[in-house]
Amino acid sequence: MSARDQLLVVIDPVARRTDGESVRIAKDVLGAAASVRVCLPDGPEDFAKALARRGARRPVVVGDDRALIRAVGVLHRERELSSCALSVVPVGATQVLTRALGVPSGAVAAARAVLEGVERRLDLLVDDRDGVVLGELRIPPVCGVGSGSGVGASSGAGASGGAPDGPAGAEGHRPWLRSCQSFVRTLASRPSRVASVPGPAPARLRVEADGVLVVDLDQPVEGVFLTPGDDGYAEVEVRRSSVGAEAAALRVRARTITVSGSDFRYRADAVVAGPVRTRTWTVRPGAWGLTLPK
Repeated sequence: MSARDQLLVVIDPVARRTDGESVRIAKDVLGAAASVRVCLPDGPEDFAKALARRGARRPVVVGDDRALIRAVGVLHRERELSSCALSVVPVGATQVLTRALGVPSGAVAAARAVLEGVERRLDLLVDDRDGVVLGELRIPPVCGVGSGSGVGASSGAGASGGAPDGPAGAEGHRPWLRSCQSFVRTLASRPSRVASVPGPAPARLRVEADGVLVVDLDQPVEGVFLTPGDDGYAEVEVRRSSVGAEAAALRVRARTITVSGSDFRYRADAVVAGPVRTRTWTVRPGAWGLTLPK
């Protein structure tokens, strides 16, 4: 049996908890056509140890985007990415990155791609602290919607729907109910303070691409986006803040990108990091391999 037919299947604990059926299907499909050794790590440390002890077996990650990012990060820190092609069977709620990379969705199709696919070498963004970016990096990170809008909506629903829920004429027998409903209507009619809170202020950042200044601290920006390409360069987009007419985004291609300024956070793939004062990302051409359909 060739080394290609010997697999180390590392099943992320989140995948086991969220979709045990897809995990079982993936194991069955892989086990029917290859020699499989299954590893069930309990956490990140066990996950890293399993990859380090893979021997000649091809590593197959069963999990979501975070599991794939973790695997690439572990192999990068061990300096073993160049000699190892990863495979992934996406299982879990977060599969944006794996789909963008071309991995089939669904346990059966993804498992067959592991068995029948080919290795594709992909560029990688590596920062000055050995962090990796497979898909997109965004500064500042996308902020989730606060719970305040939900509270306001539920209050409005309760105010408008409170009377019909009880029997007709209930207010006449329960004067306290009429007072409560009046109070709720008063609250619901007031503008929500949470909804009026403005979004994050434009950031003051200095962005350099291959040593060339793209934007300086005197020009506030709405966002900075970095994406590794497939030719040794990263795509860099800087969206400047403007008053009135929309400012055109600045787009450049570079091998090394440095961002500095006041403390800022960034989202690298599915992980938010920071705050930091400065960070440099460098493109590593063809640094990692992923098994994809032919």
